[in-house]
Amino acid sequence: MPPSTVIPVLGYEDVGEAIGWLRRTFGFAERWRAGSHRAQLAVGDGAVALTETVGAAQTAEVMVRIDDVDAHYARARRLGAEILREPADYPYGERQYTARDPGGHHWTFSETIADVAPEEWGGSSGSFA
Repeated sequence: MPPSTVIPVLGYEDVGEAIGWLRRTFGFAERWRAGSHRAQLAVGDGAVALTETVGAAQTAEVMVRIDDVDAHYARARRLGAEILREPADYPYGERQYTARDPGGHHWTFSETIADVAPEEWGGSSGSFA
């Protein structure tokens, strides 16, 4: 298992097709595959699991931290990703863009550009217990 604490599980009608698209378009790496119905892809120090949908698929939104949003965006756009939100800088210190994959899932790719306290952009800091 990867060192990440949370691993999203996303459903696709065709897991093999989804693996190819996610690897080619977003640069993910295949960790393992179980037949044609389940797989796990590596992304940074985390992972995403893919599973075959049974019945109506539910879509999800996943955020992935990366080092270079603009280069990632250029690659995804060049390879035909449907861009929902162009790269932009946000007051909370992130540069992000969002794309939709063929399964309908939304992927926001985020690069930290500044260390900004939540209070500086209208948020509030939480307490860790």
